[in-house]
Amino acid sequence: MHITDVPTPALLVDKAIVEANISRWQAHATANGVALRPHIKTHKSLEIARMQRAAGAIGITAAKLSEAEVFVDAGFADVFVAYPIVGTSKAKHAAQLALRCRLIVGVENEATIADLSAAAVSVGAHIWVRIEVETGLQRCGALPERVEALARNVITAPGLRLDGIFTYRGAWFAGADGRLPAELGRQEGMLIVALAEQLRASGIHIDSISVGSTPTGWAAAQVAGVTEIRPGTYVYGDLMQLKAGSATASDVALRIQCTVISRPSATTATVDGGSKTFAGDINFERAALPGYAAVIGTTGVLVRMSEEHGVIQFAEPTQLAIGARIDLRPIHVCTTVNLSDVLYFSDSTTNECTPFSIVARGKRS
Repeated sequence: MHITDVPTPALLVDKAIVEANISRWQAHATANGVALRPHIKTHKSLEIARMQRAAGAIGITAAKLSEAEVFVDAGFADVFVAYPIVGTSKAKHAAQLALRCRLIVGVENEATIADLSAAAVSVGAHIWVRIEVETGLQRCGALPERVEALARNVITAPGLRLDGIFTYRGAWFAGADGRLPAELGRQEGMLIVALAEQLRASGIHIDSISVGSTPTGWAAAQVAGVTEIRPGTYVYGDLMQLKAGSATASDVALRIQCTVISRPSATTATVDGGSKTFAGDINFERAALPGYAAVIGTTGVLVRMSEEHGVIQFAEPTQLAIGARIDLRPIHVCTTVNLSDVLYFSDSTTNECTPFSIVARGKRS
């Protein structure tokens, strides 16, 4: 399909850039003796996950059990659900999934450990467990001083096996402003490695020390003792990663092509993509970004949305015609992808496009 035949709004992925991003990150992880377990929440597609696996990824990271199950159904055998499994029904779901793959889950409290243990025993499964550590984001995770007790709880819980510890800190926690990704990544790695050494000194065997988002993973991989990094956004990139300094414009593989449907003024244009196309989960003003998306090659930014309409503001008058197609980079690619059923691989040389499905979109449980 030629790009001019793709119905808009459409999410277009430059396959060559994706391949380069995957290759670059895998080579970096391998050179540092660290496993790469990419987070599939960004792409939610079998095609991209298979590219990552073929390049050398050890397995995948998922956010939810239902999301992980899509990939297990497709033959992925080493899966980390880096999210609290809370409640007996979800513990039972995890146990069933653990019969079909090497399943690792995160825990941060005793109640979750008890539920997972009971569920695993009931079906004869073994579930691998990592203790999530709170390192500054204040979202999930046990405080470092509680991790030893939780680890000992896991060790004695039937059906569970302690794998190690992990954290997600990112680059947007309190106190991160103005600090470079390299500094944040090194600190993240050193914090979690130091805790692992304390646990080992107490007689607790720790295999996995898992850290790293896209902003922090590159530097964290260089910290001695880190065993695994879990970047996700690196495959596509977005405006947040550009601002954080963890991607350059040439690394951004995904763009959203829209059609201009109205020209309210000389400095505004309305396109056929609104809040059903562009994610609105990030307050762009608070994030110090100009809009929900940026029009590539122009000063235009997406500043206002309703369901089917997006209003672009330009810094100066433009002659953009109704019916013209424009390409935009979104502020946050992960939640943007989750809004669509189909993306298109695009060839920048031939402008030919090939559709592929977002098979794990909408998986919330």
